Amino acid sequence: MNFLRRRLSDSSFVANLPNGYMMDLQRPDNSTSSPGSPATERKQQQQPSQPSPSSSSGTSIFSSISSAMKQTTQAAAGLMEHSASPAPVAQKPKILLVIDDAHTDWAKYFQGKKVNGEFEIRVEQAEFSELNLAAYVTGGCMVDMQVMRNGTKVVRSFKPDFVLIRQHAYSMALGEDFRSLIIGLQYGGVHSVNSLYSIYNFCSKPWVFSQLIKIFNSLGPEKFPLVEQTFFPSHKQMLTTPNFPVVVKLGHAHAGMGKVKVENQYDFQDMASVVAMAKTYATTEAFIDSKYDIRIQKIGSNYKAYMRTSISGNWKANTGSAMLEQIAMTERYRLWADSCAEMFGGLDICAVKAVHSKDGKDYIIEVMDSSMPLIGEHVEEDTQLVADLVVSKMTQLLVTAGSTASPPRPWPQQVQPQSMKSQMQPQPGPQLGQPSQPRPPPQGGPRQPQGSQPPRTGPPPQQRLSPQGQQPQSPQSSSPQQQRSPGSPQLTRSSTGTSPVQASKPGIFPPQQPRPPAPGRAPAQQGLGETPKQQASPHPHLNKSQSLTNTFSISSSQRGNANEDEAKAETIRNLRKSFASLFSD
Repeated sequence: MNFLRRRLSDSSFVANLPNGYMMDLQRPDNSTSSPGSPATERKQQQQPSQPSPSSSSGTSIFSSISSAMKQTTQAAAGLMEHSASPAPVAQKPKILLVIDDAHTDWAKYFQGKKVNGEFEIRVEQAEFSELNLAAYVTGGCMVDMQVMRNGTKVVRSFKPDFVLIRQHAYSMALGEDFRSLIIGLQYGGVHSVNSLYSIYNFCSKPWVFSQLIKIFNSLGPEKFPLVEQTFFPSHKQMLTTPNFPVVVKLGHAHAGMGKVKVENQYDFQDMASVVAMAKTYATTEAFIDSKYDIRIQKIGSNYKAYMRTSISGNWKANTGSAMLEQIAMTERYRLWADSCAEMFGGLDICAVKAVHSKDGKDYIIEVMDSSMPLIGEHVEEDTQLVADLVVSKMTQLLVTAGSTASPPRPWPQQVQPQSMKSQMQPQPGPQLGQPSQPRPPPQGGPRQPQGSQPPRTGPPPQQRLSPQGQQPQSPQSSSPQQQRSPGSPQLTRSSTGTSPVQASKPGIFPPQQPRPPAPGRAPAQQGLGETPKQQASPHPHLNKSQSLTNTFSISSSQRGNANEDEAKAETIRNLRKSFASLFSD
């Protein structure tokens, strides 16, 4: 370095350089300066013709060479950073399919919300009757939507990431059966609120009532008072009933449809003939002279209880005029909602309907799923709660999918633990002191007991370093042999003579790599099993270009790649040519 300072400080040496020889080395400094006016440019062009002191010129040239060498070293090591940061990539929005009528605009409730704080939500809203789909094993589910928006027919195809179901998938009264769409969504692996499994099970009210019977048998009539009900698979079994009046419910219907109050035996026989014409099942339950109806709804972790009293005098509180008011949520009501929310794998949204009789007793008659209507003064609040629940479920699904399907690790990280084992245990091949022993296969052989013993921390001077891909994990990294200067001959031989492919093969040493010595063996016995090629050491006298090669090899020991080695070698050759022509005199 002192030689360079004296050489470059000599004004005669600088004067003998060709015109413009050092301009390329100073170009990175000029490229970062802001453009100036034409007068300034002319002034800058006149400055090189003006004489300057020799010491400042030598210092400037020396700093230029230093900066050029620094940039070349960083480029050869692959550590040069890009000056311009990459533009942020826009995340693809998550598509949410909301199955509901047009009375509720769900897009405004999801406006500004993001899944996991990074994915926008695109809402597609339609009814069951406006949807069609095709599901694939590996391609997921593709939905076709045809809706009318302000008198215009809108046709779109998309692949939903999540579904919110706010409509009944099956209703015998309206002749609507969309269970095939539920099957298609389940076939395509689409997640929803509530779950598609529970939505499909809710397509039969007697099937749901059987789950209420299980809860009734588990909790008892005091904690879970369930109404007495009888199921008839067809009209043939509908001969009589023990008590009158009764309520006959035909098939699977909603909103009070298919429910008839029967006062006597003759009316019951007439209803049996109606059931025969409908070709469906029927249920009967004792008529309860109610004072008011009770509805307990659960949206996520939010609970509300309502009381509905009929004003028109109809025995159906949901028919005609009724007065609705919110009542206090008791622990008993909370137990009802929590118990029903556990059926069919869990219900995120549900409601329990009960009847409070005039004698002061409560009777649970029905449970509803996510298709339940929102009632009362807090409809907007409940709608927002549903939207927040959907966003939470989408975020949970995204985080779960990211943790289970993590990307594979890079190649060097997978090889390093195996390379660690290959250094910790004796390698196959002729052992020290046994040159005639044949080499066993590299894999499948039993481990030797010496593999559990740590290697020696003080290797002999003749031992070379491990391959480049194993240096960070080598247990001998703290030895004095590896802490030599960059110009050390043995360090150069180990860092440049081994390719990454050879270093990645566990159990096989490259020709330049000796086997680790067995624990407890004297240093004098190390060279017994080595070939003459391995015993040969590099020439002790290295020229300047070889020292420069060693420097680049040490700085890039963490990046062992064949393509990078070729690029570094080319850079080194160009740099050697430049310095050879620079100091040729």
